[in-house]
Amino acid sequence: MKRRTALLVAAALLAGVAPAVHAAPAHKKYDVTIRYTEYGVPHITARDYGSLGYGYGYALAKETICTMADTYTTVRAQRSKYFGPDQGYVFRGNGASVNNLNSDFFFQQINDDKTVEKLLAVKGIGAPKPEIRQTVTGYVAGYNRWLADQGGSKGITDPNCKGKPWVTPITEIDAYHRFYQLALLASAGVAIDGIGGAQPPTPSAPVPTLDTAALAAGLQNEFKGLAIGSNAVALGSAATKNGHGLLLGNPHFPWIGSERFFQSQLTIPGKLDVAGGSLLGVPIILIGHTAHQAWSHTVSTSYRFTPFQETLVPGSPTTYLYDGVPTAMTSRTVTVALPAGKKASRTLYATRHGSVFTSLLGIPLPWTPVSAFTMGDANAPNFRYLNHFFDVNRAQSTQEVLASLKRNQGIPWVNTIASDDKGDALYADISVTPHVTNAQVQTCATAAGQATFQALRLPILDGSRSACEWGSDPDAVQKGIFGPSHMPYLIRHDYVTNSNDSYWLANPKQPLEGFATIIGDERTPRTTRTRSGLVMVQQVLAKQKFDRQTMQDLLFSDRQYSWEITKPDVLQLCAAFPGGYAPSSNGPVSIGNACAVLAKWDGTDTLAARGALLFRRFWTHVVSVPVAVQASTQTAPVWKTPFDANDAVNTPRGLNIVNPLVQKAFGDAINDLKGASIPLDAPLGKYQVDVRPDGTRTPYHGGPGTLGVFNAVAAPWDPAKGYIGQLPHGSSFIQVVSFNGTGCPDARTILTYSQSTNPRSPHYADQTRLFSQSKWVTDHFCSADVAKATLSTLHLTA
Repeated sequence: MKRRTALLVAAALLAGVAPAVHAAPAHKKYDVTIRYTEYGVPHITARDYGSLGYGYGYALAKETICTMADTYTTVRAQRSKYFGPDQGYVFRGNGASVNNLNSDFFFQQINDDKTVEKLLAVKGIGAPKPEIRQTVTGYVAGYNRWLADQGGSKGITDPNCKGKPWVTPITEIDAYHRFYQLALLASAGVAIDGIGGAQPPTPSAPVPTLDTAALAAGLQNEFKGLAIGSNAVALGSAATKNGHGLLLGNPHFPWIGSERFFQSQLTIPGKLDVAGGSLLGVPIILIGHTAHQAWSHTVSTSYRFTPFQETLVPGSPTTYLYDGVPTAMTSRTVTVALPAGKKASRTLYATRHGSVFTSLLGIPLPWTPVSAFTMGDANAPNFRYLNHFFDVNRAQSTQEVLASLKRNQGIPWVNTIASDDKGDALYADISVTPHVTNAQVQTCATAAGQATFQALRLPILDGSRSACEWGSDPDAVQKGIFGPSHMPYLIRHDYVTNSNDSYWLANPKQPLEGFATIIGDERTPRTTRTRSGLVMVQQVLAKQKFDRQTMQDLLFSDRQYSWEITKPDVLQLCAAFPGGYAPSSNGPVSIGNACAVLAKWDGTDTLAARGALLFRRFWTHVVSVPVAVQASTQTAPVWKTPFDANDAVNTPRGLNIVNPLVQKAFGDAINDLKGASIPLDAPLGKYQVDVRPDGTRTPYHGGPGTLGVFNAVAAPWDPAKGYIGQLPHGSSFIQVVSFNGTGCPDARTILTYSQSTNPRSPHYADQTRLFSQSKWVTDHFCSADVAKATLSTLHLTA
């Protein structure tokens, strides 16, 4: 009957007749209709939440089965079994490189502890709402239905997992384990290797030392190098031509792996109507819009964890002191499967603060005979984020979004930016953050913690004293986190914006100040991408107000802000090299026609831009000097005009061309292009190309956010070819939503990497080609518009 229904629909479509959609018999558990519009976007209409999840699971599996099966293999702790214990993967959502065996021990410990089951059993605000549970039940059934319809993994067309034994039906607990993996992305997720591989020191082993300065510098460089981020701009009634709200959402998320977005519209008539993008495996819209409000997110500067440094009892490295009392660590022996039916076991340890870990983003934090580090994870008990997004999926105003943020307090690691039909623009970093005040840092940070706090705002707290436990607020729904009254937020009628700097200048006219440093920094330099966004918005508003097209043009202008604030100096530097030779790491190098190329360049990262490659390589060398080297270099500063907190949008600026690091960076840029056989005046689009494993090639515009390019893409540099290779992350699910009072928003979107991870799908790179041409997809939202744009329809019952 299931196959017959689908075949009847397909036959009707081939005959050019729109299929009638009839109500399923009352005994059917699931009843859902999926209407596909251009570029494979499913509009899922269901009678209830279970059916909605069923349709979503079916549509998601159809386009992303291999990526999802790989992800479920991870949270099931089966990577060693299927991919080998010595292999590894990159957790794309945070950039962490993880060994398979360590990953399996990490997740198996969670599974053995029944951590997720315990979270599902809690009562009150922390419990996922019944509608969410119904959606998840349906999602699992729909996912499994699609897989069964293919005859299992052998019938899959995607060559990446066709016939693979790790492609199996999923369970509801698998789905919730994926949700939990995402909750931990910015906390324990950055220490998977360190937790899964942590072992106590052996008496005969050399005692490792802890260089606090090297630790701080190493962590600073690692966190600085994390390129995951986003832009968002919310405009209010005073900034738009029609007096209604407008939103730009521009997350810079992975193009590869499980942290991709999947675009859809979810509708239950009379109950829910929301469109947007969701991270793979989450059957709720995470970034999108309803009829009257739109929201997006940017990765927040707030930390979601603090390490605790435990003082150990001499001679017993698994016993720690707490207020002078020796206390045994808890232990759990974890066993995971290996290839060929073999198994591996490892005993992992924890204190009252969390799991012992020995590295963070690859930086060692050694477990010695006298001390160990444990992970205090504020998101460990957090499933409230599911309830928050469920509420936002139904919200119709920014005030409702703000109320959900305050009520659920579940946002795990992002800022929220929203606008609505009434013209209220919201910025908020009301998110799960350890309650560690600046005063507590002064009294409770260890020597290592003082160094890390000074370098990157992350304190390491003294785990031996109860006085150093996290504090709490009366309005916090979770013990140990800041309540909404101590977190920053702002509602305005002109604009708010964020590009991954702290909350401080969400709107420069109303700086947000006085918050704990663990949340973010204040009166410090902003990144060039933050400044670029602020400058472009201010420049538009100085001349006119915004409409949808104006915002689209702003993003795809691809302006190089670092060039704009250094152009005269770079040209002067180029002209001043004696005899046309610049210093470089390999000795003097001829600059050739570099000065003429830069003088003619239009200052953008569009496909046709000539000069963009040369400046990008130059500026990459300028900004990539390690923090420790910058601090120790006794030279003139890089900037001519230093940072001024009272003019933070416009400073620092100007390039100090007498700085030898700056001079050498120019020569190194010349050598980079010569080494890759790239002419100095080559157009960007010829050497910035996404190349997928199946050979699909697509040039793309945009550039590094570190250069102040708002349309940020983290193009990897290949010394032999240039920026030619698979793009790991960058602009992803982009939306520009303009409200007009009708309940049918005027919106455009682009899912830059396209809907499908299957190279056999027509939606594997169709939107990527559109993105390459700086084009957009019309967002079909209201029912009449969806009906008119529908290309195919699938009616599922079960």
